[in-house]
Amino acid sequence: MIRYSLACEAGHDFDSWFRSSADYDGQRAKAFVACPVCGSTAIEKRIMAPALARTDKGSARKDRSREDLAPVAMMSPQEKEFRKKLRELREHVTKNADYVGDQFPELARQMHHEEVDKRSIYGEAKPDEVRSLLEEGVEVQPLPILPEERN
Repeated sequence: MIRYSLACEAGHDFDSWFRSSADYDGQRAKAFVACPVCGSTAIEKRIMAPALARTDKGSARKDRSREDLAPVAMMSPQEKEFRKKLRELREHVTKNADYVGDQFPELARQMHHEEVDKRSIYGEAKPDEVRSLLEEGVEVQPLPILPEERN
């Protein structure tokens, strides 16, 4: 797993985990990577310091037994709660909205212009399609994708 420091075009900073660099590139190309603050899919990587393994063999490290080590979590309680809320949002949408696949941009636009009856839908859209919808004033929001869905 790779943790990237990311930022949207509005300057909101956030971190996200990916299986590989190629996985990040693929998700970003499909507009699956979105800012948790504003929803923008115009995301760029930030410069990060690499995580380096310790090479010192100091006595403090050498004398510790496995029983002395404390458990370590990868997520803070706030991050766990945020992930829980994202999962609840995703489940609510998928249970209560109609999946329309790649017809999403067309149907969302038709609903916005009141050409068809409005209803809750979700589906697939390319980044340029999302950008076009937003420019027209169509209210769309990326559906959160959680790391466990990619494993």
